[in-house]
Formats: sequence, C-alpha cells, structure tokens
Amino acid sequence: MITDIYCVSGISGVDHDHVFISSGENVSLPCNNTLSDCKSKTTWIYNRFSHSGAVELIKLGIKKNDTERHERLSLESNSSLNIKNVTEEDYGLYTCRQYVNDTQQGPDVNVSLNVLHVSVSPSSSSSSSSSSSQTEISPGSVTLSCQLYSYTGFSCDDLVSSEGVELLWVNQTGVDLKTDSRYQILSSSDQYRCFIITLTTTLLNEDNNREWRCQLTHRNQLQTSVRYTVKYSGEKTLFSDRFVKTFTHWLYSS
Repeated sequence: MITDIYCVSGISGVDHDHVFISSGENVSLPCNNTLSDCKSKTTWIYNRFSHSGAVELIKLGIKKNDTERHERLSLESNSSLNIKNVTEEDYGLYTCRQYVNDTQQGPDVNVSLNVLHVSVSPSSSSSSSSSSSQTEISPGSVTLSCQLYSYTGFSCDDLVSSEGVELLWVNQTGVDLKTDSRYQILSSSDQYRCFIITLTTTLLNEDNNREWRCQLTHRNQLQTSVRYTVKYSGEKTLFSDRFVKTFTHWLYSS
C-alpha cells in the first residue's frame, strides 16, 4: 500500500517525544522533521529493545505488509504514524526519517511510546473490546495490576526524575488510595515495565458500583487513566469488573 505524500510546511521542534496511551486506544506519533519539499518521503522504524535489530514499518512512504500489525498502521500527510487499537506489545522507540532522492535529510526524530495496561486477578470468564473488558470474579481478595510498558533503552529512573512520570491508584474523587488502610499498594518494575503498581483489597458488599482508577501523570498533567468499577452480576456471590479506558492525549518534549 502506498501512502500519498503531500506538500507540508517544515516543522521546527525537538528530536525526541514521549507519548503515553492506554491499551485499546488509537494514537498518532508525530514526526517533527517534516520537510516542505514535495519530493520528500517518510520512513518509520520501530525498536523495542536497545540491543535488538530495528524493524521498518514504513519505508519511503510505502507501508511494509510483512509486519504483524501492518493493518493497524497508517501514515498521515504530515508524516505522523497512526496506530489503531494500541496493545501493550506496541510500546517501544519509533524513529521518523525524511528522505529526498534516497538521501536522508535532517536528523532522526525519536518518539517513545509508553503504554498503560491493567490486568486483574483472580479472574474466570471475560469478554473485551478495544475500549472495555468485563470479568466475573468470586468475592474475596482481588488484585489490580497497573503497568506502564516503556522502551528499555532509557532508564526508568529518568522517567521519574527528568520526565516527572507518576502512577497512582485513586478513588472516584481523586484521593490517593495509599491513605486508606484497607488497600495494599505495592510498586515495582521489571525488564519490560518501568512501573508496576498493584492494588490488593477484599471486596465488600458496599463496593458495588465503587470506582477505582489508575492514573498516569506526566509533569503534573494527566495523560491517561484506567477506571475499575465493581459491579454485581446476578446474585451477590458474583462480581464483574469493567475497564473503561479514558485518556487525555498530550505530547511533551523531553
């Protein structure tokens, strides 16, 4: 599939962006070195690990069809890369390059895509769509795990110290749940996820319709959040949970 390249004005900007999104949402990754020359063509390259080889998603304006997610990708006239129905597998470093007559023009533009994802345990039956999922669980202890998948080529500490990224579990009024003794909240990280913040509690009758929310802020601005609402399903011996993913899409330079 060939994507048309239109004449657009040059954009002067930074050479690295951080983008934060919840899984299931659509995202547009900016290319801040777009050229005004109509003959320019765009290449987008993807890399998840700093030690592994890169994969070309778009080459000189032509979408590569041999990638697993090619159907979810598209190229905009301003050279932005669109990704539909983002999954936690889409996190990583995306690099935009501009070419004229097969010669690269200007520097690389790097965009780090960070994906927020929530899982629940224990769970039995479930159904999901791009924007929500439902799971029936038995009464008792439940653990919600909020995870931020980030490119491993950068230090997770830098996301905290330099970018001011923070994950919190809050109630429906925005109060940090760490202040409530009925919730056990633990933070950790691993090779693939810069942040993992788990909330463990015992479900009570009065938890019906109660909302808990995992929210991600970047430089004190809300970027994306995932809400968890307890719902009784039929008899009170069953509960269901519903994830409603809402996000505010902001682009910040590093």
